[in-house]
Amino acid sequence: MPLNCSSLATKVPQNLGGLKTTATTTTHVGGGGGGGFSKLFNKTHQDNSLYIASLSLNKRNSNQRYCLSSSSSSSVMEETKDMGFSTLEPEKYSKELDIAVRAVQMACFLCQKVQESLISKTTSQVQAKDDNSPVTIADWSVQATVSWILSETLGSRNVAIIAEEDVQTLSKTDSTGLLEAVVQTVNDCLAEAPRFGLQAPGTSLGSSEVLEAISRCNSTGGPNGRFWALDPVDGTLGFVRGDQYAVALALIEDGEVVLGVLGCPNYPMRKEWLSYHHRYHRIISKLTPPTSESWDKGCVLYARRGSGEAWMQPLIQGHKKLVWPNSATPVKVSTIENPALATFCEPVEKANSSHSFTAGLAHSVGLRKQPLRVYSMVKYAAIARGDAEIFMKFARAGYKEKIWDHAAGVIIIQEAGGVVTDAGGCPLDFSKGMYLEGLDRGIIACAGGKLHEKIIGAVDASWNSSSL
Repeated sequence: MPLNCSSLATKVPQNLGGLKTTATTTTHVGGGGGGGFSKLFNKTHQDNSLYIASLSLNKRNSNQRYCLSSSSSSSVMEETKDMGFSTLEPEKYSKELDIAVRAVQMACFLCQKVQESLISKTTSQVQAKDDNSPVTIADWSVQATVSWILSETLGSRNVAIIAEEDVQTLSKTDSTGLLEAVVQTVNDCLAEAPRFGLQAPGTSLGSSEVLEAISRCNSTGGPNGRFWALDPVDGTLGFVRGDQYAVALALIEDGEVVLGVLGCPNYPMRKEWLSYHHRYHRIISKLTPPTSESWDKGCVLYARRGSGEAWMQPLIQGHKKLVWPNSATPVKVSTIENPALATFCEPVEKANSSHSFTAGLAHSVGLRKQPLRVYSMVKYAAIARGDAEIFMKFARAGYKEKIWDHAAGVIIIQEAGGVVTDAGGCPLDFSKGMYLEGLDRGIIACAGGKLHEKIIGAVDASWNSSSL
């Protein structure tokens, strides 16, 4: 039976992020929805947490400063707590995580329908933002859908959202057709809510209600209180081109990311397919039997701060219902420490990331594989799943990283046992509003402390000779 929203808090399963006591296993993503690997995984998580907390002096380009200190055990414990590795009571944020996972599952369902339409027909539904990046009806529709779900299930007075899209374009007199398409898409999606254990609206939403849901995402973030960070379609270029993209939703409380959900509709279950273009995947899938696993794709990853666990569940396909926990499996980062065997990810577009600098870093630390260039926060998912070991991004001068492009991915990697900091070894700061202010040079995510330490050292050694 569909799960009524009012009863969600009492129906959250144990494996949604609570601590486990069952036998351990080292299986990467195999098995059912249990959390039996927690003892082994928590040790890995603890080791990497202590590694971050003990990072010492890091040289800066023009000003040297201490990022994290290991001068005493008490300071290490305090820094570990501050960076989000403290142990929380098992059920905290469970209701919010349950709703967020269901909302992202619905959003992925919506995106798949829109992407199929874009690819099979035309790109007439693609508009241009002020920064010339494309935006489709999926961006507005997902934002409206997730905003409506969170407000209805948690209470509109209790929900603040900071998100990427606004209603300026949709509110123009010449955008009537576009707005109608968004409203229709939202209502079609919300009508499927019972399949995802949520309640559908009593009547279809009108244009004003859809615009209100989108414009409700007007939080400015900051260091105090609770708000959600939403990127309705992260990697819109990948989305439009039929490639990788993600739906990212994170809950931030008092400047700390406390839960994250990352939907990756086109993520193949076999990691080797990540290096191929999605259109090639579709051709191959048509040539393989329906029962073949060669092109199984689509997943949602999620984690809750302090649990020491990250999870993955497949997307709902066809007319199936979400039966919690939907075959959820634990994920953890790779154990590879040898740079020669490691895979590193970087953005596809050169506009906001220097491929030449990352290539130099890769060579200096002994990375020998070709970089895995993937759109969106799918890069974070690849590290959390153990399909890659390193993500490096060094933006050109003037580019400012937005919190919704990183929040969900960061906490998922951390709870999967990995490390995410800026290039100086400091944790990313989500307490300054829309942007990651004070970011030191770039962002580095690694499966483990040893690789992370080598990358940090390489950045310090070569930064002055870079053009960034």
